[in-house]
Amino acid sequence: MILITGDLHGEIDVSKLTHKGAHRKALSRLTKDDYLIICGDFGFIWDGSATDRWWLKWLDSKPYTTLFIDGNHENHELLDNYPVRKWNGGDVHQIMPSVFHLMRGQVFTLQGMKFFTMGGAMSHDIECRVEGKSWWRRELPSLEEYKTAWRNLEDADWKVDYVISHSMPGWLLSELDMLDVYFPTELNNFFSTISEKLTFRRWYSGHYHVDGIAPAHRQYRFIYNDIVRVYPESERIAENTRQAV
Repeated sequence: MILITGDLHGEIDVSKLTHKGAHRKALSRLTKDDYLIICGDFGFIWDGSATDRWWLKWLDSKPYTTLFIDGNHENHELLDNYPVRKWNGGDVHQIMPSVFHLMRGQVFTLQGMKFFTMGGAMSHDIECRVEGKSWWRRELPSLEEYKTAWRNLEDADWKVDYVISHSMPGWLLSELDMLDVYFPTELNNFFSTISEKLTFRRWYSGHYHVDGIAPAHRQYRFIYNDIVRVYPESERIAENTRQAV
């Protein structure tokens, strides 16, 4: 089983994994062969403190394997210090035995499904943050990471099952009148470009703190507090279909 949820922001939103209810019951039935994917702003690679270490051990103790892409609110310098290894077809930082950072521009094969991962976003609250303490320039991809993404998608013949990102294509944000808050970046433009070439079943993005399907473009799913299951192509996609905006 593969589940997907939105931003954790460290301790701020980790309660979605701990509160009583259907989500917690579902998570408790998983095994290490099952995956929970977090769509950026993981937040537990922040300052290398005892608090970080406690929560990473807590996640590692869960019955499932935790996977995450990076968002804008990460300590990218600390994250980049972890050694890179190959895992299920793509590059990862292994944080703990069962906690993995899915790096930018990678294509992974998980339970027979292909996932394209591309973390990063621009902080819209940058004026409230301090470089090197609460904000890092690496929040947006490098030129090399864009090249890696393009090359890996070409190798996949521009076909994947799922896209996991922390921001959406610029054209979609424009259509939904979201650009007054979330200013377009080269990453949003990149997503616009690849969305025209890429065949995929659904695109999941954190960052926007809403849950639901984009109106008129049902392949695009904003996710924050919801925890949804993804299915192989042979099975029905059973998930919440209420609109996000």
